[in-house]
This record gives sequence, C-alpha cells and structure tokens, in this order.
Amino acid sequence: MSDPQTISDAVETVPTDPSDAIRAEIRREYAGKLAQAELRAQAARTGAEIPDAYVEHLDLSKLLDQDGNPSAEVIAAVLQPYQKPAEPKFPQLVGAGHHRGGPFPPPRRVSLDVRKR
Repeated sequence: MSDPQTISDAVETVPTDPSDAIRAEIRREYAGKLAQAELRAQAARTGAEIPDAYVEHLDLSKLLDQDGNPSAEVIAAVLQPYQKPAEPKFPQLVGAGHHRGGPFPPPRRVSLDVRKR
C-alpha cells in the first residue's frame, strides 16, 4: 500500500541570508572610497599628477561600473588630461654633424702657421 502523492501549488519561500544584504550595503557605502583609491593607484602607475582638489570634487559614483566596482576604462579617461607627455626613447639630436656644446671641452685650436713649421 503506497500513499498517493499529492501535488501542492504552494511555493515555499526560502528566507534570504541577511549577510548578503549587509554585504551589499557595505559595498555601496565603501564603493566611493574604493574608486578614489583605484583612481590614485592608476594615477601613480601612469605618472599622472592630479590635484587633490580635483579628486575631492569628483563624483566618484561615475567611476563605478554596473556591479559597483571601479571601472578601469572610465578612470583612464578621467586621468587622460593629467598624464605627462611620453619621454622620447632617444635623446633629441641638435642636427647632423658636429655641433658645439655638450659635456666635452671645446677642441684645442692650432694655428696653421704652427703646424707647417
């Protein structure tokens, strides 16, 4: 004798973990500070010099992506005007051939009359 199975239309609600809500709240609270730290770190890596007043008045919520994490692309775009120009790989030459100046002393000039004697 087996018991007939009954189909129930009632849906059980699973209580959500309260720690997920707390984590989301903390993430929203500290997302701005995290974006500011990421902005400063990327500025240090690229050599950009940004004024402190600029960072203080910047809307840090615009630096976050949809998940609430700092967006590297947006931060790079914000730092673009403050980046130093790239140093040339080779020193700039004055021109082709001999030119005066530089760290070496000037060559000693000898009169033509002295050389032919």
